[in-house]
Amino acid sequence: MRRVLSKQLGLRRGVKAAASFKTRQCTSNLFSFQSQNFQQVRNLNLQEYRSKSLMDQYGVTTQKWRLATTAAEAVKGAKELNAKELVVKAQILAGGRGKGTFDNGFKGGVHLCDNAEKAGELAGSMLGHKLRTKQTSPEGTLVSQVMIAESVDLKRELYFAILMDRAYKGPVMVASSQGGVDIEEVAEKTPELIFKEPISIDAGIRPEQTRRLAEKLGFDTEAKIKDASQQMERLYQLFLKTDATQVEVNPFAEIADGRVFAVDAKINFDDNAKFRQKNVFAMGDESESDPREVEAEKVGLNYIGMDGNIGCMVNGAGLAMATMDIIKLYKGSPANFLDVGGGATEEQVESAFKILTSDKQVKAILVNIFGGIMKCDVIAKGIVNAAGKVGLKIPLVVRLAGTNVEKGKELMQNSGLPIITAEDLDDAAQKAVGSLSKTK
Repeated sequence: MRRVLSKQLGLRRGVKAAASFKTRQCTSNLFSFQSQNFQQVRNLNLQEYRSKSLMDQYGVTTQKWRLATTAAEAVKGAKELNAKELVVKAQILAGGRGKGTFDNGFKGGVHLCDNAEKAGELAGSMLGHKLRTKQTSPEGTLVSQVMIAESVDLKRELYFAILMDRAYKGPVMVASSQGGVDIEEVAEKTPELIFKEPISIDAGIRPEQTRRLAEKLGFDTEAKIKDASQQMERLYQLFLKTDATQVEVNPFAEIADGRVFAVDAKINFDDNAKFRQKNVFAMGDESESDPREVEAEKVGLNYIGMDGNIGCMVNGAGLAMATMDIIKLYKGSPANFLDVGGGATEEQVESAFKILTSDKQVKAILVNIFGGIMKCDVIAKGIVNAAGKVGLKIPLVVRLAGTNVEKGKELMQNSGLPIITAEDLDDAAQKAVGSLSKTK
């Protein structure tokens, strides 16, 4: 659910830091980042076939499907499905696959066909090639898997979602008769076509709620209402049992024979439940993620890559935003957002340093730490150890303030390393930006 829909529906959700920073834009106005609704969250991304497998587990009606990593597997899977019409879909996390273009000139990551041999041919044109869409990088994303599914004759395309909503202090069902399109546009232009039903955490979904939504969606017979209501209930069980924060089905479709299908779905999960949802989180696909972000997550750090050349290591999202803004104020460009948090160990600080220096575009590093729970001497030890181990060859500017700051400064001064110290954030930013001209 994007920002427009959230605004129209009154749905308030935290936004991953990357959603703002992946735009690769920083403003030059001091502290402008702090005006944003900015909350760090690591989002689990599932490929489409993974979402379908979860829905299958909870009895949600989906198309029959097979996964293929080679053209031969695609042919075999298509024969097993034995459907009159098949759809072949490239499996990448980016949207806009149907209108994308492959690096071999083949157009479209979603195709219909009517026999297994053609399915194999289509899969062969996709597998091993990069698909470029409006949501990928200019280079595109490598396709290593395709999903072969039975095609269904869609009579009506509807929309159904369950998501956490602070306004309702819990989950809410959202539905619309206008599915298969950008629901954000529907919410903005025709909000009267968006229907909501809050769900009691204690009581769960009530039969009258799903029936009411089914009727508003235009299901006109008792059998269809019962089927649609049952699908909603099963989707809620999926939502509840997997600790999801959102289950969005678009289209939630009625097919020609009157049955209701969940044709496509996007599912988000609560990262705080990772410890008890190990099977779900094991489905995550890291092949399309920034390897630096993956490495940071492994050691409990928050990292977002950007396009600048000054690496930033801070503790706290607010301090990170202020640091990046002031770098821009002095005509510099931040290379990342790296938050070591309030209780990082020396080992985590060392890992953070290694992640920063692994980025070839980083030409200087600015460390900005305010010691509270996080003690400045711990940060200083981590910095000294890491700088020595990686053989740092680029300027390092460090500003420390707060708990044990004098101990931290003493450790750096006695390290024998060419660490540039700063008294305040303004001084640190100027020194970091200024150091770039000396390295050219």
